[in-house]
Amino acid sequence: MSNKRVGLIDYGAGNMRSVYKALTYLGADVTIITTPENLKEFHSLVLPGVGAFADCSISLNKQNLFETVKEFTKTGRPFLGICVGYQILFELSEEFHSMEPGLSLFKGKVEKFPDEHGLKIPQIGWNQVSIVKQDCPLYSGIPDNSYFYFVHSYHPVPSDESIIATTTDYGHKFASSVWKDNVMATQFHPEKSQHLGLKLLDNFLQLD
Repeated sequence: MSNKRVGLIDYGAGNMRSVYKALTYLGADVTIITTPENLKEFHSLVLPGVGAFADCSISLNKQNLFETVKEFTKTGRPFLGICVGYQILFELSEEFHSMEPGLSLFKGKVEKFPDEHGLKIPQIGWNQVSIVKQDCPLYSGIPDNSYFYFVHSYHPVPSDESIIATTTDYGHKFASSVWKDNVMATQFHPEKSQHLGLKLLDNFLQLD
């Protein structure tokens, strides 16, 4: 359990309700952020998201949150991106031939699953997560190859493979989460992944 102050970014298309409920259930003091605020008071920042990469980029810019997020990640305090909030950390996306830039915290682009192997796109449902970085704090106490809940058609392809924390197989192996210093992000939805998802979020809240 945690009583730490957490900023939860709402850019108008995020999966806010379930993320908010999960964090408050774990004891976090959650503030929903829709405009630039003094973030010095927050222990950590969470950027959830559903929908399109371009919409996320445009909305963050309109709300003057684009640079706010980037500046927070430089403070060394914990940051967690979820789903599109994971994808937007990269440079660009091929979704709808988008020209909107990502936050570019990591080099790489977001690609669509290939239309092959008889797979349904988007991937919707439970899939296994293989832990690559055993020391990643998000996965403390979580067994390797545990199942988490996914809803997505696109996934990031990091240029620097050393940031890949976990991989998942859906037709081919892709980076299902990343971790570098205080910045971490998951393609899957921990807030929809039952007890192991709550465990992951609690691990995040316990970070100093």
